[in-house]
Amino acid sequence: MKQASPSLLSRISLAFGTFFSILSDGQFAARVQALRSGEQRAEPSAPAAAKPVTVPLTAAAPDGALQLLGLLQREARFIDFIQEDVASYADTDVGAAARVVHEGCRRVLRDNFTINAVREEAEGSRLTLPAGFDAAAIRVTGNVVGQPPFTGSITHRGWRVSEVRLPRLAAGHDLRIVAAAEVEL
Repeated sequence: MKQASPSLLSRISLAFGTFFSILSDGQFAARVQALRSGEQRAEPSAPAAAKPVTVPLTAAAPDGALQLLGLLQREARFIDFIQEDVASYADTDVGAAARVVHEGCRRVLRDNFTINAVREEAEGSRLTLPAGFDAAAIRVTGNVVGQPPFTGSITHRGWRVSEVRLPRLAAGHDLRIVAAAEVEL
């Protein structure tokens, strides 16, 4: 059965989730890096008898991602902040800059997306996942053995985009220019 390409909303959600997973998990970052370079990596936690499932990958249309990156740059100077080598700056200077970037990023998310929690329970709450739970919306971690139902604690409620309100673009607009060069006269 051929799997349909994920929607723009799904790809944006996946991009953000992957971005923060890469920042917080070095092993995950290494797996993503290997995937992007086309390397085959053996998963140490995979059982020896399990055969990897090969899912054909399709290229994602970059337009929405480029538009979002442009909005983050315009409102939060996101690219400027990330491209800057902050190692030589004092923590207080980096913290002050991060506040500006954070507020701009929040504004972009608030103005362009409706984002809701995947699970409504508070983090730390106990719950039971029944058989057939949505594995795309809920990632089971820890000592996963056997089949559902699984009982555990919510460590992150997750995020789901329910509405996208990206601005309309003029014909001929080059989305690859996420910040124009500035020349003062």
